[in-house]
Order: sequence, then structure tokens, then C-alpha cells
Amino acid sequence: MLVVRGSVALAFGVVALVWPGVTALALALLFGLYALGDGLALLTDSCRREGDEAHRVAHAAGGVLGVAAGLVAIAWPGVTALALVTLIGAWAVTTGVAEIWAAVRFRRELRHEWALFLAGAASVVAGVLLWTRPDAGAVAVARVVGGYALVSGASVLAAAHRLRGAAPAARPARHARHARHPRRV
Repeated sequence: MLVVRGSVALAFGVVALVWPGVTALALALLFGLYALGDGLALLTDSCRREGDEAHRVAHAAGGVLGVAAGLVAIAWPGVTALALVTLIGAWAVTTGVAEIWAAVRFRRELRHEWALFLAGAASVVAGVLLWTRPDAGAVAVARVVGGYALVSGASVLAAAHRLRGAAPAARPARHARHARHPRRV
């Protein structure tokens, strides 16, 4: 699921940076699709994950927020730029805090938790930037959100790569007779 989230974030970031002059309507729809996809990926991950209940709840909460933000942005794309910036900023800060919390909480289980921490920090910074200058316009919003999505997507993909490498590999069972006789070189 991390690969899906990272890939969607990268695609969204590229589109937002290549066409920064998109209208607020197009940006709202694009953001809605991105948040909906990310939220669904988090919800799926929370249902599939076994073990730590707190981690599952955090993923489920982030997923519900992502789906809600995506549906609102898709259902009412004509919202004002100020409302859209506030919505994106709130979503980015909330998601970022959750990612930072997960990186700190699972620092002993993850080898390179810095990637998840970096994604969370980028999300919080983007949200704060959007809140401090909501009047900057659609082009500036597209650049900030696009840059955030690229950093976040790359960080999430790096975390996915590290987690894949950290998973224990299935090894064939050795026969007992091999354990009794040392291997000759």
C-alpha cells in the first residue's frame, strides 16, 4: 500500500507542477482524486494489517479523513480558493502529524524511519505554508502542493523500499543431518 500511496503522490505532484496554472476547479478535482486514493489505500492497509491496534486505528483515521476530504473536494469543486487551501492545509498537517507519530512510535521496528518522518515533516510544512498564505492563488497553491506531493511520494516510496528489505525472507528448512556435519570447504 505504501507503493500505491507514493506512486499516486508522485503522479499528483508532477501534474500539479507541470500545469500550475490550472483553475481552482481542476485543482479541487485533482486534489479530491488524490486524497480519495490515499484515503482508500490507508483504509485498506488498516484492514489488512495485523498486530498493533494503535497503528491500525491511526491508519483507519487517516483513511477516513482522506476519503472525506476527497469526497468533499469532488462533490463541491466550486469551493473558493480560500476554502480549498484551508481544506488541503488541514489534511496535510493532520496526515503529516500521523506519519511523524508512526515514525517515532515504530523507530525500533523500522530500519530507516527517517523516510516516513521526512514525509510527515514535508506534509506539516506544506500545510502550514498553505495556512499562512491562503491568498497566494491557484498557481502558488499548485506549486506548494505539487512540491509537497513529490517529496512525500518519494519519501513514502523510500519507506516502502526499506520495509520490503526489512521483511524476513522465507528460507528453506535445513535437514538435521546438515547441522551435524560441518560443511567442507
